[in-house]
Amino acid sequence: MKSLTYRLKRWKKRLTAMVLSGLLITGTVMLPAQRAEAVDAWAAAAQALGVLAAYNSSLSSILAIGNNVNAQVQSRSQDEQENGLDPNHHDIAVVNGVMKQLVAKGDYVLKANSLPFTWMVNNSKEFNASCYPTNYVSINKALVRGLNLDPDELAAVLAHEMTHGIEQHSAHNYAKAVAQYYGMSFLNMDAGLADWGKLNALVNYSIAKNVTLPTEYDADAGGFYIMTSAGFNPGGGAAAMNRMAYYLTYETQNVLEYQDLDPKQKNQENYNDHPDTDLREKKLAQMMTDYGAGHVTVKDRKDVYIDGQKLLSVSWTGDGADNTAENAYYVAGALAKAFHDYADSSSWDFRSDGDGGLTCLADTRVNQILHQFLSSEKAGARLQQLVTSAYVSESASGARQKLLSEEQARQKKQDEAREAVILADAKAVKKMRENADTYSDYGQGDKALFQMNRVFAAKNPENEAENYAIRGRARAVMGDFQQALVDSDKAIALNAKDVYNFLNRADVYRMMGNRDAALNDLAQAKKVDKDNPYSYLMTAQIRDEMADRAAALADYKELYRLRPNAFRDIPAEYLKDISAKDYATVQKEKDEARKKLEKQIKDEKKAADKKPAAAGDKKKK
Repeated sequence: MKSLTYRLKRWKKRLTAMVLSGLLITGTVMLPAQRAEAVDAWAAAAQALGVLAAYNSSLSSILAIGNNVNAQVQSRSQDEQENGLDPNHHDIAVVNGVMKQLVAKGDYVLKANSLPFTWMVNNSKEFNASCYPTNYVSINKALVRGLNLDPDELAAVLAHEMTHGIEQHSAHNYAKAVAQYYGMSFLNMDAGLADWGKLNALVNYSIAKNVTLPTEYDADAGGFYIMTSAGFNPGGGAAAMNRMAYYLTYETQNVLEYQDLDPKQKNQENYNDHPDTDLREKKLAQMMTDYGAGHVTVKDRKDVYIDGQKLLSVSWTGDGADNTAENAYYVAGALAKAFHDYADSSSWDFRSDGDGGLTCLADTRVNQILHQFLSSEKAGARLQQLVTSAYVSESASGARQKLLSEEQARQKKQDEAREAVILADAKAVKKMRENADTYSDYGQGDKALFQMNRVFAAKNPENEAENYAIRGRARAVMGDFQQALVDSDKAIALNAKDVYNFLNRADVYRMMGNRDAALNDLAQAKKVDKDNPYSYLMTAQIRDEMADRAAALADYKELYRLRPNAFRDIPAEYLKDISAKDYATVQKEKDEARKKLEKQIKDEKKAADKKPAAAGDKKKK
């Protein structure tokens, strides 16, 4: 409501600048001659240098971008421009289902200066996903396919990315990287680091190992609890790492992604800012065990044990890559989830499987692999015996109490984080409301209502009347016009001197198709503040919709008088009668955009014509 086109362009420039600065810091360089010991010495020295100002300045800038809806929208736009959209609708449907479940059911708390998550599956062939500082999650098609569209493995990876956003890792890592770069440049020449090639190399190495790497462990742990609280299989994280290791060894076509199976090669110094997949698999498998009160373990990536007693061995299923380990983690994960969720064996619902054996637990996707192997291995009775014994042993081992204590500690931290958002200062609450209004500008009513729910929960509401006005507009965007008018009327009743309360209700009426009521509110808005440009903009747009060109032109002229820089918001047919100079500018921009598009299409066609035919096509010829 309060944002014109030129504001979006300003944020686009700022975001682009930050992206470019990130590329400068993390660009690929030659491997350094120095080993980790030299880097550690440098890191210690850098901490003693005066780089705090650089850190704080960078952090503040990136956090501001991360809390701006226009920047979030631009994040997706840039991703789409660079990588394209995944053309496979099934890929998108699976990812959307996983992300919606994580966002709606996962136990997490966004900070007061964070935006709700948005996401997209792009058409990149690189095995990757990332979370921008704006909480936009970019998901590459290659990752979706590399994980075989498995919902639980995708949930583990995407919850990992969500954790980066929740903890604002990108902002803090960028700021630390800037500080380390400055710190390195200040080191004494005698340290042997004056060579700028070595300098840049050591900076990149230190950033990868000392800044980014620790946050990857944090994201694995945080992602585990988000995905399990959302109802996914606790074995999904370990399964994803196992599948990822296979992909990075046997399937990737990118040399920078390749992972050597030789342990000696894995231990070489490198610039990798992610932990080794084997190590991540072990840690996530242990988290799965802990989640199930310590009862369930996987050995040799195929044998499932309960309290040290073997239940069954899984095998390779399907026609694709060897998925034995993934099957083991899913069997164990289903059992761990049951131990976590139920305090006694009676809740497991042991029953006949109709084929002479026993089965248990609900017939859901999370338990599907467990049911499959209980049947094929005839292990139902064995499971019932082991489960019964496991619960009996808990009183002596204290396993259940340990699990509950850990859960309570995590819940306490979550409650403290929620309370911090509720106690956010008035400035932060105002920004939440402004972001909600911008989401409505983009037609994203669900995100706008999410923001307004946080605003109404806050102890420092800042502007109660405007809060109702913005929520009313968000409800109208969602199509709930009855409640939208209730909120809009409440806003005006609380403060009839705020022009934006009338402007927002006018917008609600406009969305309802009640133009006369909208024009009445806009007329009232002009009386409250004759110099507010939005009342003239909206009036002109409505008059144009009603084919009253003369009246529309009069309001567009007044808009131009008040805000000359907003000339791009005026349709060309009116602008040519208002400002010949600005009309010429707009036409020139359109012509340049058209030529650029034509050139892009021509270049893409030329590249496609030069592309060599596939092996199958050559045979046909």
